[in-house]
Amino acid sequence: MPNSSNLISEMNDRSREVFRRVVEGYLENGDPVGSRSLTRTMNEKVSAATIRNVMSDLEHLGLLDSPHISAGRIPTQLGLRMFVDGLLEVGKVDQFDRAKIEETVQTDQSDVSATLDRVGNVLSGITHGASLVLTPKHEAPVKHIDFVSLDPSRALVVLVFADGHVENRVFTPPVGQTSSSMREAANFLNALAQGKTLSELRRSVEIEIKSRRQELDTLAAELIESGDAFWEGDGPQNERLIVRGRSNLLDSGADETDLLRVRSLFDDLEQKRDIAEFLELTEDGDGVRIFIGSENKLFSLSGSSLVVSPYMNAERKIIGAVGVIGPTRLNYGRIVPIVDYTAQLVGKILSGKS
Repeated sequence: MPNSSNLISEMNDRSREVFRRVVEGYLENGDPVGSRSLTRTMNEKVSAATIRNVMSDLEHLGLLDSPHISAGRIPTQLGLRMFVDGLLEVGKVDQFDRAKIEETVQTDQSDVSATLDRVGNVLSGITHGASLVLTPKHEAPVKHIDFVSLDPSRALVVLVFADGHVENRVFTPPVGQTSSSMREAANFLNALAQGKTLSELRRSVEIEIKSRRQELDTLAAELIESGDAFWEGDGPQNERLIVRGRSNLLDSGADETDLLRVRSLFDDLEQKRDIAEFLELTEDGDGVRIFIGSENKLFSLSGSSLVVSPYMNAERKIIGAVGVIGPTRLNYGRIVPIVDYTAQLVGKILSGKS
């Protein structure tokens, strides 16, 4: 894929303005933008034929596309990425939206789950998209782990944390597990667990299992290596992802193909077991990240865009994320600051710094 920064720098002023106006027009109303309409808005007076030539050059670069013969142009995914990276003008959160977010976050802060559920509702309401909220995971050190067989196809992992918190998670173990292999797997994990949070333990297990696999019974090693099954399980971890505002993406104006794509997206979210993958979208650094269309495999089939930002605890550690998902024709300039402000406010509230 061409480097968007290089493409922008290689454009002359006329090409850059034509490209910017086509993208802004498409994001505003969703329709292709024609050369004749641009002649009325360009800073310099140029003919429709000249603009068509510029559009043709931009299409050759892969930045614009023509959905129909004789129609205007719309931006491609590459074009949207280049616009977002180099030409997007991000506004400020307006007073009404700011007040709605602050009122939501500051009400009954003692109930974190309820607060984050309201955050999801207000985000979907003011952005007219669907909201995603990843709630904090339990960060106390793990004190003890145990496995209990429920039947041949189901087992229970009991996680006891140093602060007294206990979680029971049901998972599907590898075929053939015995009480002996489960006990050996638990002993292996407990030897590594002291003083580590669950996420830290997972990283240690990934390292240690490679060098010490020969010390373990084959079944015990298979159980440990299938760790994603019991780290996530059917317990509270699976409830960390809050999705609100689905109906905003299923409006009456969408065609059948768009509706099928959106339904596919929500099916993926509801069936998802590795919730950590969503958080990994934000772990390359703080601040807002934008994923357009196929840039992220979780949303590629639905052709959606995601604007997401992590929130942090008092130690500046990422503990969750908030985001808005919608069609690629999002109002990025408005939604980016809303997501950013919400994430910062949630982090402050949960860190007790409000």
